[in-house]
Amino acid sequence: MKGDAVDERRHLPAGRKAQLATYVAETGQVTVGELAERFGVSIDTVRRDLDQLSADGVLVRTYGGAVSNSTLARSDRAVDQRLSLQEQEKEKIAALAAELVQDGATIMINGGTTTLALARELRQHRDLTVATNNLLIPAALPPTAIRDIYVFGGAVRSLTLATIGPVSFRGAPGGPDLDISCDLALIGVGAISADAGYTTSNLNEAAMMQEMISRAARVAILADSSKFGRRLFAQVSELGAADFLITDAPPPADLRDALAAGDVKVITA
Repeated sequence: MKGDAVDERRHLPAGRKAQLATYVAETGQVTVGELAERFGVSIDTVRRDLDQLSADGVLVRTYGGAVSNSTLARSDRAVDQRLSLQEQEKEKIAALAAELVQDGATIMINGGTTTLALARELRQHRDLTVATNNLLIPAALPPTAIRDIYVFGGAVRSLTLATIGPVSFRGAPGGPDLDISCDLALIGVGAISADAGYTTSNLNEAAMMQEMISRAARVAILADSSKFGRRLFAQVSELGAADFLITDAPPPADLRDALAAGDVKVITA
């Protein structure tokens, strides 16, 4: 019976896509591999189905999978609420960070509301390649500024609507990961202190941010002054791993000295 059901789904793509859409809606977030196994079809078939469902507005397509619209709506509200905190400070930081981005550059941007504000500040730029784990950034980026957009795959953290997974892409299904790098990584962090460096609250996010930093020729940390002197659960990196700290106010003396010792340039409004 199970084999017959699989064969029937293969010959009824409309029915399969309806079942697939229902499963994504119930699960919230899925991977292509999970769907291929569940519905007994090839990965290419699942990708085509997801592309069509995304074009129809049924779900949100991500690199390596999909997210339900209900998950997107819940996360949007959470992000909007956080974006209203220190809103003016984040806009100032975003404007300063945009000045570091050169036309034609390849940049990586992580999740968060400060980096979302940055994406909206790139309207004067042109020919950018952007790789991000922030699912809100593709819609926020000005179309005139962008050459290519890539979204890293993985599970989606609903609080930030950002993927958590490897900083990598594959050239072909089942093939090896491609070696990727960028001119500038723009990383928003949850806290900064002289002894702990840059930290965040989620272990998997910290690992992803570390990898973005390791693949960048230059690194800019984005954080408002409310993050100074604090330490969260997971360390992203030592202070000296960044080239720039972009913030809204001068750091306190101990942090300022530690940043100087790490050769980090502080840029403030």
